[in-house]
Amino acid sequence: MTGQTVLEQLRQMTIVVADTGDLSAIEQFRPRDATTNPSLITAAAALPATQPLIARAVADVLARYSQQPNVLEKQSVQKQLSEKQPAVEAVIDLLTVRLGISILELVEGRVSTEVDASLSFDTEATLAKARELIQSYQQAGIDTRRVLIKIASTWQGIQAARQLEAEGIACNLTLLFGLHQASACAEAGVTLISPFVGRILDWQKKNENRQEIPIDEDDGVQSVKRIYHYYKQHGYRTEIMGASFRSAEQIMALAGCDLLTIAPALLKELQEKQEPLTRQLSPDAISNELEKSILTQTQFDAWHQADRMSHELLDAGIKGFIKAREQLAETLLRQFPELKAE
Repeated sequence: MTGQTVLEQLRQMTIVVADTGDLSAIEQFRPRDATTNPSLITAAAALPATQPLIARAVADVLARYSQQPNVLEKQSVQKQLSEKQPAVEAVIDLLTVRLGISILELVEGRVSTEVDASLSFDTEATLAKARELIQSYQQAGIDTRRVLIKIASTWQGIQAARQLEAEGIACNLTLLFGLHQASACAEAGVTLISPFVGRILDWQKKNENRQEIPIDEDDGVQSVKRIYHYYKQHGYRTEIMGASFRSAEQIMALAGCDLLTIAPALLKELQEKQEPLTRQLSPDAISNELEKSILTQTQFDAWHQADRMSHELLDAGIKGFIKAREQLAETLLRQFPELKAE
């Protein structure tokens, strides 16, 4: 390992994913996969390099809308979102897919594309929107095996993912904070989960009134380790992708996890570190202490209500993603007032 950066060593143990919609950062670090969320899409939309994508998406939606004035209102999902501006919502979906296509031109693997978080508690609406997104990729000639549909880890979202996986549509279940969510996802046969490390640490610091928490006491890191051992112990195929990191130390503490999605600033820090990296997780060295749980909705809901951290963070995460999408919609309406419904 001498002479290798921490990032180079990490790539030998774990699939590195870029947690960004910034195409220049993806091009710089060349991860195998890339993942985005509404906050990252909103941030990417503010970058100069993304402006041509936005302009084309707006032009294409307006052209489609002018040819078929009622097409957007008639969409089944749009009926669920009647209070929203339908043309703007169509632009956001199209922009999200086209940004995903641009990312796929830079990576060898997959991109995660997120369903509107406002649908997180509606299984049927989530299914409809996921199918629309996949259809958009198909129409662009993309091999949809390279696309993961990203859905919040609510009970309703997990059931939507179960159906989508049965249809051959791979899913990434996000905003995951507890073992009950991870267990339900594995039983649903989802392709990948994204447990959030940093947000758990943030909650722990606030709840325990501590400014600094040693890495071996970090509940976010321990949560991913527990899920990893649970999955490997019981032979689940669902991949685990640690997400939402606050430090390079958190990432290094999970070396060996199936995948880790990392923001550009932390990728840069890992690229500049030269210290040895020790593998922390391996399917050959797992704990066998976690009993298998196959949960009904009633059991899931009871566990979720009892787990205050997971309950609060899931709700806050959904609200945050909804807010980010609303902010993007407001920006688009200011920039392109012709998108406003009459």
